[in-house]
Amino acid sequence: MKLRFKRLVALSMVSLLTVLTVACGSSTGTTGKSEGSSESAGRSDDSKEIIFWNIGTENPDKEIMTYGVDTFNETTESGYTVVSVPTQNDTYKEKLVIAMSSGECPDMYTSWSGGPMNEYVDSGFAQPIDDLFNASSLPDTLMDAAVAQASYKDHIYAIPMLNVSLSGIFYNTEIFEKYNLEVPTTISELEAVCDTLVENGITPFALANGSKWTGSMYFMSLAARMGGLEPFADAVAGTGSFEDECFIYAGQKIQEWVEKGYFPEGVNSLSEDDGQAKQLMYQESAAMLCCGSWYTGTFSTDSAEFYEKIDWFSFPSVDGSDADSSIQIGTVGDQFISFNCEGDKLAAAFECVSTYSSEEAVQLMVDNGKIPPVKTVGDYLTDPITKKILQAANDASSTQLWYDQYLPPAVAQVHLDTCQEIFGLTMTPEAAAAKLQEAMQSDLAE
Repeated sequence: MKLRFKRLVALSMVSLLTVLTVACGSSTGTTGKSEGSSESAGRSDDSKEIIFWNIGTENPDKEIMTYGVDTFNETTESGYTVVSVPTQNDTYKEKLVIAMSSGECPDMYTSWSGGPMNEYVDSGFAQPIDDLFNASSLPDTLMDAAVAQASYKDHIYAIPMLNVSLSGIFYNTEIFEKYNLEVPTTISELEAVCDTLVENGITPFALANGSKWTGSMYFMSLAARMGGLEPFADAVAGTGSFEDECFIYAGQKIQEWVEKGYFPEGVNSLSEDDGQAKQLMYQESAAMLCCGSWYTGTFSTDSAEFYEKIDWFSFPSVDGSDADSSIQIGTVGDQFISFNCEGDKLAAAFECVSTYSSEEAVQLMVDNGKIPPVKTVGDYLTDPITKKILQAANDASSTQLWYDQYLPPAVAQVHLDTCQEIFGLTMTPEAAAAKLQEAMQSDLAE
């Protein structure tokens, strides 16, 4: 545990610099309290307030997060009150690491499962909830795959909620029709579509890669379509390497696409959190957007009229590769809520989070373009795009969790940094692969 805690502290040094640059003077959310105070961090087990950190700063996520909190506060007999403290996505990730590295942590908080969640568990900031979980209706309600992603070392440490999120490509059907473009099934077909768009003054892909994880969507998808999932699993286990040809291919293809003008100018300076990628779609200066399927909720909430122009397809296969093209990149649950409290407070917090699996909450999520990770979600869906995404999830032979969530935090940061360098043409794919492999070997040595 001490070693893991030291790694969180080391990572927080980088995080602190980012937060000081990006988030000085930022809002403390709905509590109106200083984020550094013991009340805001939720460290007092005697307090009747349950502090809940999350990323619900904008609709539809804000409405969904608020629903669960308000429902609990209005109906509970526990004597506890949940206080929601939302923070913008990228700032939130840094804020959470820094809080834990300083020995503070809210009573409950959202994360993305994988390596970071495991670090939080090993550092003592997430409690096992097996007994509460098994005594509830959730085992019969939640998808097994979602519960598996919420588990670590044979214990359940989080409740999955909000969305089944896959990486795929949203596209403007009117632009495709105007230029007689067909939905591509291979990379060569995708490149033919992109070439036509460039020739007609349209940017093929809307991408704001200042956040780094957005560009990682392309890297992960290309690597998986080239080599399947074994190269990644082997590299993480230490039996393989991130210098495998599939990772080199992904980097080379990205740089080829950058040079051909498939991405916006200054792509690494554009902000996803500020909505600069989706604005390119709304302006119809870009035709496609490769990102998580939560964009169904984003598009439909922002403009129902625009959403009528949108469709979705799974990332195309690599020509000549025998990799399984049914493999998907993403998560079954998207947001996982973990708990840093005990006793009656933990029971009350669990009660609050359980509201997100109620019929009313599931309907609210579906109405906002989400695919909540419940077994009966197919009965709620009417939107053709969300149905298509759920079908892709059901048909997938395997779903690879996002690299930046699966990898240990320090290694994940190197992945994000080198991926951004690839997009910026400031590092060769070979050098990026070597640097990532070095980080992975260092982590394994610890």
